[in-house]
Amino acid sequence: MYLAINVIGLLIFLAIGWIFSKDRKAINWKAVLIMVVFNLVLAWFLTSFPIGRMIVKGAAAGFDQLVQVAYEGIAFAFPSMVKVKQMDFFFSVLMPILLIVPLFDILTYIGILPWFIKLIGRGLSWLTGQPKFESFFAVEMMFLGNTEALAVSSLQLKQMSKERNLTLAMMSMSCVTASIIGSYTLMMPAQFILTAVPVNVVNALIVTAMLNPVSVPKEEDTIATMHSAVAEEAGDVEADGKKEPFFSFLGDSILGAGKLILIICANVVAFVALAAMIDKLLGAIYPWLSLEHILGIIMFPFAWLMGLPVDDAFKFAQYMGTKLVTNEFVVMGEVTKTIRTAAFSDHFRAVLTVFVTSFANFSTVGMIIGCFKGIVNKEKNSLISKNVGYMLISGILVSLLSAAMVGIFVW
Repeated sequence: MYLAINVIGLLIFLAIGWIFSKDRKAINWKAVLIMVVFNLVLAWFLTSFPIGRMIVKGAAAGFDQLVQVAYEGIAFAFPSMVKVKQMDFFFSVLMPILLIVPLFDILTYIGILPWFIKLIGRGLSWLTGQPKFESFFAVEMMFLGNTEALAVSSLQLKQMSKERNLTLAMMSMSCVTASIIGSYTLMMPAQFILTAVPVNVVNALIVTAMLNPVSVPKEEDTIATMHSAVAEEAGDVEADGKKEPFFSFLGDSILGAGKLILIICANVVAFVALAAMIDKLLGAIYPWLSLEHILGIIMFPFAWLMGLPVDDAFKFAQYMGTKLVTNEFVVMGEVTKTIRTAAFSDHFRAVLTVFVTSFANFSTVGMIIGCFKGIVNKEKNSLISKNVGYMLISGILVSLLSAAMVGIFVW
């Protein structure tokens, strides 16, 4: 019965995309169907086949080794914080970012990561029938993150129509960044984190193809070349057209990673404290009232459609609401000690992990709008600012679809 509910839930989530579409008649249902089938096969392969599970476990082991190497550097500076039974959140989860972000920046600097992104993006475009740059961007944001992917795509954003810019803004709500996946895998089951990443990419294309269908003429379906002027503006080259010296580039990357750690830490501290304050205020009004209970009631129908028993569905709904109001780290930190235990069924563990593996929350909206404001003209930015609701719907729908698709194959 629960499997049937899960399947029905998947269909309902797709129907929601159709209901909120800006132009229902313009939806390319053939492309949508191809992408849905492809994503279901991908989720099935990664969760049910020995070779698929082996690939995911291999990737998880790779990230684990990367984090262990990062701990060696952390232990050199803070041995009393690493050589303990239970490391603090800041040192166990956030400090490894100081290695992982520069590593991916180095791969970008020497050209390996951009080549890999373009290869997968073009293949995805051919398979799904979506415009080349939208497919390219979907893969790009999986590795770089939303604001970083937007920043390195500034030339393309300036050349594209405002409607296509809105599509990218909506897609940006659904990404994760490879440099933070290592932190995620420390708190949640790595196999589902790494399954969620590619599934989110395709679902971002599915959701935006339904919510904001845009026809792209063949002559406009191109990927812009980053000329020296744009690269210079982005800081990738110097005025003479040469690349920035490697160690200067690396220094900036490390500083950027440090700032990212502080931003994440500040957000987690502030949002946890604010949530606790709201709970205190609500509790003063009525003892039963809490932010989690209110969010649980609102999100319960969607949680139940994942194929969960009522008790688990209510818990899941609370986690869903908390993640959207705060961020994924708050939920991960709350469940990290119990997520791998019998307190969670295999199905519950899978759908929760996949749902929280994205940046879809209210604070991300501000980051995306701010990024666009610094890149595109006022007309394009105004359209994006007027469609904050669609950005939120897009991010939530992608998370729901991904969790439902993976959940079908994990019981």
